[in-house]
Amino acid sequence: MKAAPPATLAEWLAAHTDTELVALLQLRPDLAVPLPASMAVLAARTEQRASVLRATDELDTLDFAVIETLVLQGAADQRSPNPLPRAKLRTLLGDRVPAAALDASVARLLGRALVWGSDAGLHLTPSAQEALPWPLGSATELPDALTEPEITAALIGLSPQERGLLDKLAATGPRGRTRDAAPGTPEDRPVQRLLALRLLNWIDEETVDLPISVGQLLRDEPVTDPHVLTAPQPALRKQGTTDVNAAAAGEVGELLRHSASVLDVLGQAPAPALRSGGLGVREIRRIVKQTGIDEARIGLIAEVLAAARLLDKGSPEPLADDGTEDFWAPTTTTDAWLAVVPSRRWVVLAQAWLDLDRFPWMIGLRDANDKPLAALSAELRNVHAIRDRRAILGLLAEYPAGNAVTAPDLGRALAWRQPRWRRHYRLESVERTLAEAETLGLVARGAVTSAGRALLHGRPEDAESEMAAALPEPVDHVLVQADLTIIAPGPLTPELQDRVSLVADVESAGAATVYRLSDTSVRRALDAGATAAELHNLFTAHSRTPVPQSLTYLIDDVARRHGRLRAGMAQSFVRSEDPALLAEVLAAPVSGLLALRAVAPTVAISQAPLGEVLEKLRAAGFSPAGEDSSGAIVDLRPRGARIASRNNHKPSWRPNPPSPEQLQALVSELRAGERAAHTRSSQTVRSDGSRTTTTATINLLQLAARTRRSVHIGYVDASGVASQRVIEPLKVGGGQLDALDPVTGAIRHFTLHRIATVALVD
Repeated sequence: MKAAPPATLAEWLAAHTDTELVALLQLRPDLAVPLPASMAVLAARTEQRASVLRATDELDTLDFAVIETLVLQGAADQRSPNPLPRAKLRTLLGDRVPAAALDASVARLLGRALVWGSDAGLHLTPSAQEALPWPLGSATELPDALTEPEITAALIGLSPQERGLLDKLAATGPRGRTRDAAPGTPEDRPVQRLLALRLLNWIDEETVDLPISVGQLLRDEPVTDPHVLTAPQPALRKQGTTDVNAAAAGEVGELLRHSASVLDVLGQAPAPALRSGGLGVREIRRIVKQTGIDEARIGLIAEVLAAARLLDKGSPEPLADDGTEDFWAPTTTTDAWLAVVPSRRWVVLAQAWLDLDRFPWMIGLRDANDKPLAALSAELRNVHAIRDRRAILGLLAEYPAGNAVTAPDLGRALAWRQPRWRRHYRLESVERTLAEAETLGLVARGAVTSAGRALLHGRPEDAESEMAAALPEPVDHVLVQADLTIIAPGPLTPELQDRVSLVADVESAGAATVYRLSDTSVRRALDAGATAAELHNLFTAHSRTPVPQSLTYLIDDVARRHGRLRAGMAQSFVRSEDPALLAEVLAAPVSGLLALRAVAPTVAISQAPLGEVLEKLRAAGFSPAGEDSSGAIVDLRPRGARIASRNNHKPSWRPNPPSPEQLQALVSELRAGERAAHTRSSQTVRSDGSRTTTTATINLLQLAARTRRSVHIGYVDASGVASQRVIEPLKVGGGQLDALDPVTGAIRHFTLHRIATVALVD
């Protein structure tokens, strides 16, 4: 015998299996908090407006067309519902969408309890009508609107007054009231001209309405047609996966180099934080001047470094003494990050950007007060940033590897998939998000890279391996030129990179980096403890070209003068094996600045710090070298300021959803409460079912345990939540009741003083 269709939503939910209820709570986790006492309570929650609106955020255009059809057919009418048979729904929409897609849409709505019932009659949750992203009838009635090219052409010829009227309606709401809509109004009035051009719809003598497509175009949203029930198919541009990964590797190389440069500049001179907490334009321009990096790129890099905890705001050590409370400076984790392989460094930055709850591309835009938004300022934070970013890249990653999709096509596809969020996929937003993704190496040439695809799917180890394979292998040689330049034909090995950077300055960077040797750079290497022999050996061993004689002369000449004059601590001292040289120093004006005093023909002392002594002597034209107490040359280069890294992570952008195991336990509790609500009790401690004394409660529970009878109890847990349940007492003692839960078969433990009511079950 065929079962009768459910009469109420609660009955329909009660007929679900535990697996189906768990799936419902995974899709709508707000229904489980707090735990509903019965199916009637769960059913009431599924119809609450706020919950319904949240549940419809992920629905696509076809899903909303089904909802609209059910509304128009009366399936959402609470007073006299008219459930719609599934067969009739297929008749109404089947000419515009395949049957399989329509059935899948109905299944999505049933799975979210937005639609309930059987094939004989489908009901709609009344609040679902309020979630429609367009006026009622847009998806079911035949469209009579201008196409996108027609709208674009019509907008070109508008006067400023007419365009301003349309822009206002697009920003504030599609419906407007005006006396110019009345018949007989002169045709040259702005409203009448817009009505004639079909850029406005006439509602009545005092009301006009902005067509959906016109409003979308004015707001720079993807122009979508609610009547089209099949997803748009973007034009794919096929490219080689190897070429895409290689292009991304080039961007990653630049990203890592620029990130290291920004950290180095801020380490040498931390940037004072703005009063609002951001990084000021003046400081960004200082970084631009010292690094040569584009200003917009520095803003993005600063945001990513801060998200990765490599850059932070606070009081760095050593602390700048200029009255500023907070500075932006590298953290103590920076040195460890710089020491790992490039692919690992990239994963840290790329993952930080994916999880960044901010929009870096908004830097420089104007806020409500017409002030530019600063990098690292609180105004860039947006609760939708992570969701929007992952939606854009997630859709792009759905296409086969190497396939590129344009930003407009991505925006249209996303707007069809999530029409309630279509304003988030404006062309500017999609384009700038893709541009940031290309800078980070997740996208290249319009396609998701292999490493980016792995990272989007939550596999950072695979992403690191893919990026390591795409990045060029480090080289262990350089090309020394006769003009005292050094060409690195690729990324150098870490050891060679450190040694070359010590003795030469970067002149130009890219796929091949050019370094420049000079007196200053060679002296810097000697100051760090290198010897002339070690520098000669460096170029002899690693240069694929003959070492020019000019370089040999340069190293020998600087080394000959270097270290003849030495400075130490007295607070500081200056010594030289050449008394004439020391006498020359003492006779120079710098001697007075440092308050040098001779204590021997070859030694003078000063109360100035050693670093200051070295700096001023070098500025005066001398070449001193720092030494320690044993006479060995020490590296006194500044290491840069650092801020202590904070171990505490910022809270997640959204709460963690409950696990399937937790939801299964909640469903079991719900089943127990439902069973208790429908169980009849015949004997109670009192005539009203409430308990009298603890002794009476214990006696009844002990009786039930001896006779193996079920009891109906009212229980209040430690959180104060009351529930009803039917159990089989097993043991009573020690202030605790051990009982069998007949629904789950598990042994449960109840505190006796929390049992509010108890009754034997018939």
